[in-house]
Amino acid sequence: MLRQKPIRAGLLAVLLATAALTSPAPLRAADTGAGVPVIQVAASEATSRFVPLGIGKSVAIDLPADIKDVLVADPTIANAVVRTSRRVYMIGVKIGQTNIFFFDAAGRQIAGFDIAVTRDLNGLRAALKQSMPEADIRIEGVGEGVMLTGSASSAAESQQAFDLASRLVGDSTRVVNGITIRGRDQVMLKVTVAEVRRDVIKQLGIDVSGSFNYGGNTINLNTQNPFSATGQTLSNTNLAGISKNVTATLRAMDRAGVLRTLAEPNLTAISGETASFVAGGEFPIPSGLSCDTTKSPPVCQPQIEFKKFGVGLVFTPVVLSEGRISLKVMTEVSDLSTDNSMTLTVPGASSALTVPSISTRRAETTVEIPSGGSLALAGMIQEKTKQQINGVPGLMQLPILGSLFKSRDYVNNQTELVVIVTPYVVRAVAQKQLSRPDDGFADPSDPSTVLLGRLNRIYGGNEPQPGPAPAGPSQSKYGFILD
Repeated sequence: MLRQKPIRAGLLAVLLATAALTSPAPLRAADTGAGVPVIQVAASEATSRFVPLGIGKSVAIDLPADIKDVLVADPTIANAVVRTSRRVYMIGVKIGQTNIFFFDAAGRQIAGFDIAVTRDLNGLRAALKQSMPEADIRIEGVGEGVMLTGSASSAAESQQAFDLASRLVGDSTRVVNGITIRGRDQVMLKVTVAEVRRDVIKQLGIDVSGSFNYGGNTINLNTQNPFSATGQTLSNTNLAGISKNVTATLRAMDRAGVLRTLAEPNLTAISGETASFVAGGEFPIPSGLSCDTTKSPPVCQPQIEFKKFGVGLVFTPVVLSEGRISLKVMTEVSDLSTDNSMTLTVPGASSALTVPSISTRRAETTVEIPSGGSLALAGMIQEKTKQQINGVPGLMQLPILGSLFKSRDYVNNQTELVVIVTPYVVRAVAQKQLSRPDDGFADPSDPSTVLLGRLNRIYGGNEPQPGPAPAGPSQSKYGFILD
């Protein structure tokens, strides 16, 4: 009995060693109480280190243990060359992603690497550093494209980096611009729109009416010469004379008018954004008919839409550098006009519709200008002259008496428009540095309004002022003053 114990112990050791050699390394049978084997992961991406590589670029890795086995998931994307037992070279082949694992003689993982092969971006990094040394711009490869991150001092630097990356990739759609602008500048545009219009109208005509006898015949005269240049007879002075049943009426009118339009809008916009301004109104124009066919006859009502007119401004500023602004500006001055107006008759409506026309002056340009510099859009001068003579054929050509049988209509329109644009790079201000139109305004008392006709009063003369008292009494007026 004593000799059989060591023999059984030896057989048990041999069986355990054989089971250990024949079982795979990741799969190990253990007694968990239910006889279920436990699966262990020998290598995975959870324990891998990310390594970016360029096409045709390599990286040398020193491992802490001797390499026995190497696993490359996709050798067409990246390859691993074992130089010594502990040094390996990883080489990028083409764009893509793969992973590489290294194992020792016992089958344990030494290291794992998640390889991302992208474009070689060292040339672009050097170009960005050389062209924009002050910018903090980073570039990373993402699949077939690249992504720009970091910050730039202006939108021009961001656009320049985007253009360089687009030239390298060959397609701008594969470049993602994630560059942020440090302290985006704001631009205030001060615009002065001045227009002067001068109109001169002269009308002179003679209407002859009456009758006289010539032998046994009676000759009737009735001439009315229209004024066709303006399309209507304006208010004029009539002088009538009667001689032997013949009445001659002289119609004369001379009109001169000046129209001045002035607008000074101020707008502020972030660099690269668009701001617009309109000072004017809207007038209705018919866009269609809406008819009620249940009634006989059908009752129709016009559909109305509104069109804007007045002084309009649209501008887009881009701050190129400190004090330099690329400005795209469009300004328009429009006004209602009776020229080329239309009169529409709506079926079923009680009256006709008159649609006016719009006289428009528009200017659009893109310039580069310093902060505080002014751009003048001038030279937009227009002059229109119309002159017409109406009369009785044959009689109006007579040297002197022909003036009795004709009318003269003369119209002269002159318009000049000047637009002055001044951009400023602005910063935020405190509220106390701003003023309102009603600052200093105070309503007067009832006796002051009734007896003196005042609409406001100047106040604050007897109020104590903070700080030290002035050396002498102040003689200046302050408060709201209405001319």
